[in-house]
Amino acid sequence: MKFKATATAEDITGEVKNSEHFRYAEETKLAWDEGRLSADITEEQRKLQEADLIIFQFPMYWFTVPAILKGWFDRVLTLGFAYTKEKRYSNGIFKKTKALLFFTTGSQETMFSPTGINGDMNVTLWPSQNGILYYCGFQVLAPQMFWAPADAAQEGRSAMLAAWNTRLQGLLDEEPHFYAPLDCFDCELFSLNL
Repeated sequence: MKFKATATAEDITGEVKNSEHFRYAEETKLAWDEGRLSADITEEQRKLQEADLIIFQFPMYWFTVPAILKGWFDRVLTLGFAYTKEKRYSNGIFKKTKALLFFTTGSQETMFSPTGINGDMNVTLWPSQNGILYYCGFQVLAPQMFWAPADAAQEGRSAMLAAWNTRLQGLLDEEPHFYAPLDCFDCELFSLNL
C-alpha cells in the first residue's frame, strides 16, 4: 500500500466545496459523506471499522511518529469517519476499539525520564495517544517500547521480543489508560473550527 506522507486535495476525488479557501477537514468530511474519498483511504477506513485492536508499529522519529504515519492519520482519520463534534474523546466513534503504540527508540529509557535529557516519555506521547487516538475514542493501551534496540546485545533484543510475545497473549484483556471523559468539560467551549 502506498501512501503520500502529507494530506492534500488529491485525497478527494471530484470537485472541492471551496477551492478559494481550502479547509481539509471540511472537504474530507464532505467527500466522506458523498463517498468520494480515494480508494486507498476508504480501504484503510474499512479495516479500522472491522478491528478490535489496532497496533501502530514504528520507529520513533524526532520525538514523534514518522511523517508517513502522520500522513496516514491525516488522511484516514477524517472528520465524519473518525470523529465529529459530538463523537470524540470518551464519546468517540472508536470507543469499542483498543489501540496501542509500539515503537523503537534511538535512546536509552533513562534519557526519556522526567529528569532525562529527552524529557518524560508520557509528555512525548501525549499528542499521539490523547490528541489523535483518544480524540477518536480509541481505548489507548500502554505503549510497547523497545529502548534503543540497535544498541542492545542479541540477548537483549531477544528478551524484548520475548516480553512482547508474552504481552500479546493477554493484550485484548488489558485495561486502557484513563483519560478524563468528555462530559467532565463544558463542550460549548470545544469547536472543530471548520
